[in-house]
Order: sequence, then C-alpha cells, then structure tokens
Amino acid sequence: MAWKGLHLSRPARLNFSDNQIVVAQDDGEARLPLEDVAYIILDAPHATLTSTLISACMEAGVVIVSVDARHTPNGLALPFHSHHRQAGVAAKQVLLSEPFKKRCWQGVVVAKIDNQAAHLESLGRNAEALRAMAKLVGSGDPDNVEARAARDYWRALYKDFTRDDACDLRNKMMNYGYAVVRACVARALVAYGLLPALGLHHVSVTNAFNLADDILEPFRPFVDAIAVARAEKRKKTDDLTIDDRRAMAGALHVNARVGKEIVSLLVASEKAAEGLVQAMESGSAAILKLPFFVTPKGSSP
Repeated sequence: MAWKGLHLSRPARLNFSDNQIVVAQDDGEARLPLEDVAYIILDAPHATLTSTLISACMEAGVVIVSVDARHTPNGLALPFHSHHRQAGVAAKQVLLSEPFKKRCWQGVVVAKIDNQAAHLESLGRNAEALRAMAKLVGSGDPDNVEARAARDYWRALYKDFTRDDACDLRNKMMNYGYAVVRACVARALVAYGLLPALGLHHVSVTNAFNLADDILEPFRPFVDAIAVARAEKRKKTDDLTIDDRRAMAGALHVNARVGKEIVSLLVASEKAAEGLVQAMESGSAAILKLPFFVTPKGSSP
C-alpha cells in the first residue's frame, strides 16, 4: 500500500527506471519505489516529468497535483479504469436512490461536526453546542445543521476571521491543505471504481469532483488543526511559505480513527472510499468508514 508523498519545491527532473521514481536535482539524485508513493505535488517551477513516469504513475494510482504561480493547487491527474470492477461499481453508483444518498450525507455531516467539536476540545474550548448539533442532523441534513455548526466553529476557532478572505494566511494554509487532501480522496475514489463527478450532496455540473468534495468534509478539521497551530504566531497578512505548504500537505500523515483502527489520514481516505462501496453494495449507509479525531480514552468520540 502506498504510504508516502513527494512534494517538489525546487526545480527537478523526474523519470522512471527499474520501478522507481528517479528525482534529479542540482545537488544529487534520489530514488523512491513507485509502489510506496501515493501522490506527487509539483510545487515548483521548472519541474519536468517524462511521459514514461506519468504513465507509470497512472498505472500505479499515483495522483499528480499541479499548482499555479501563487502556489495554489489548480489541477490533478488521475488514472482511468484503475479498479477491476469499475463498470459494476459505477453502475451501482449511477442508480443510487435519493434516500440512500441522503443517509450517507447525514453520516458525513455528523462526522464533520464531531471532528470540529473534537478539534475545539483539543484546544481547551467548549464544544457542547457542536456536540448537540451533531445529534440534530437528519437524513440529507434538511435543516442545514452543517452551516449552523460551521458558524459556531469558526467563531470559536479564530478571532477577526471570515472564510472568504483570500488574503488571510489562515485561509491560504487551510485551502492548500484541503486541496491536497481532496486530491488524495479523489485518488481513493477512483481506485475503488467510483465516479468522482457523481456526488451524494454536491451536484454541480461544472465540478468533476463532487463526490470527492462530499467525502472531504470530515477530513477538513484535521487540516484546520495544523493551520491553527502554524498561524498562532504569524500575521494574517503573511505569505504562504514553502514550510507552510509542506506542513499543510503533511495533514495526510496525521493519525485518525476509523472504526477501531488508528491510521494515517491518507489511509483513511482509502477506507472512506472502500466503505462507500460497501455501503452501496449492502444498501446501508451505517457502514460508511469515515475518519474521526483520535481522542483520549473516556472522552467523547
């Protein structure tokens, strides 16, 4: 199972040889077994990849993330037909009933709010209101509890903050982290034969990753936790540094609880995709495998 990522922040030349990714830079050469790599982030100008390597990455299910001149992730490359039962899984996905999708979305929203609460509690802040809100989420979240919880969460998390301020360092860090985790969620969905464009709740006709955006929601508070820690001693007008970007991508390697297992967030993305397929096949949204914060024994989940 792939367990590491490659984050390029300096000019590099990448090729493929002997089942390894070969990274050549001015100060030397490094080799990584392709089977160990889950993602490559091209976060540097003048990074070049051979077509042979790109093809090998697609065969192995490695997601490649590109960024723009401001170091904002702006694209990703995913493989076609990476699952041996893709047609069968996709057929089930296309035919999912609205009640089933609503029950799945209910589970996603509950997990997201529980994780927001756990994050606040880890900072010593009161999250009783969020815990109570999580219990109010109905099938499909008809009362939009998710939005109400988000308002309380952001107010408790930060002072002088709005999510739509693109110049705020906190948003820059979170958006970078969300984009990287989203790419790996999309990678996992494709690996399990799912069509990332067909969402449970998100249904934008211009979004090729509606399902990834659905499944991403419970993962977001893990990214937030890293941003909070890094932003504590910074000005909100600061630029996003390479250390910031590496730290935010590192969210994929923090621990999460999935069922009774403690796994990395990267592995959790794969379990989420696996759980969705199992839920589709059984008709039970109750068996979704979503990530939760690892909390001390005896505390709330």
